[in-house]
Amino acid sequence: MADDTSRKRKVRGRKITASREQKEGRKAKKELARKAPTDSERNGDSPLTDPGEVVPEPFVETDAVRSLRERINGWLEADQPVHLIGPTGCGKTALALSAAAERGRPVVWLNGDEAVDTAALVGSHAGGERYEENDQFVSGVSKKTQIVRERWVDNPLSVAVREGATLVYNEFSRSDPAAHNVLLSVFEEGVLERPGKRGADRTIDVHPEFRAILTSNDVEYAGVHEQQDALLDRFIGVHVDYYDEETEREIVGAHVDLAEDDIATIVAKTRALRDELDIVVGTRAAITAAKGLAVFDGLDGDGEFDDETLTHVFTDVLVPKIAGENGGSVDDLRSKIDATV
Repeated sequence: MADDTSRKRKVRGRKITASREQKEGRKAKKELARKAPTDSERNGDSPLTDPGEVVPEPFVETDAVRSLRERINGWLEADQPVHLIGPTGCGKTALALSAAAERGRPVVWLNGDEAVDTAALVGSHAGGERYEENDQFVSGVSKKTQIVRERWVDNPLSVAVREGATLVYNEFSRSDPAAHNVLLSVFEEGVLERPGKRGADRTIDVHPEFRAILTSNDVEYAGVHEQQDALLDRFIGVHVDYYDEETEREIVGAHVDLAEDDIATIVAKTRALRDELDIVVGTRAAITAAKGLAVFDGLDGDGEFDDETLTHVFTDVLVPKIAGENGGSVDDLRSKIDATV
């Protein structure tokens, strides 16, 4: 009888131990679920940005700039994605960010290049989370079970459509068109499908406040891909060209501390070079030249920049645009700049 009681007591002890292991296993599951990121936290590198933080500094607002931005925001209000197209250095990116900030919604930034694929847009699995259950219900037998749960990280497009943010997709046409197939259902059916994601949340319903602004250089620029017509048909195309001379002076003056007359000279020479040269001479080139001239002042006796200094500075600024081109000659470029300035 005593032996039987002892045996029962031992069995009961094993049951208690097993029960404790099961509780620990359940506790581990709950802890894992508690620590799991929520949908709003699965944002990759937290791409959501407050709209007040994205406006470029400095940002110049003239009548020409405001008119163009109002046009962009009008189309966004009509729930149309806007594609800004124009030459490099004309201010497309700054304009896109300003328009996005004016909406007052969070902003998600995405920069296009050859490496952007579908996963870079929507998200992918990023490793896994694991825990271990140790089952010793049967005396002398230890059973260990490892449970691994894959961790999914949303990338910019998924975050933007879910949170109702404004997506600013810079250099859109530098990405492979195949990566953009997921955009078709976003703009047409209002649904984002995330390839590679399993389960009920494979798709995301597009938030009613989601909007997109894309920027691209003109099609003749190197590294630009022609995108699929089915997608381009869903965009509003707004051509952004170089601003008028007054606006360019305001922009340069906001970036460089120079006298108004000096800025007027730099902008006038930049616009003349734009007309005479076969390379792109954008507003950014005028800003860079002004920064150089602020250091290499080269003022003549009349308080104006001398032609030699202007030629040297503009040559330094524009030479990278002919680097690597067949037949591109620095001497030819310098001669053309010298004749123009």
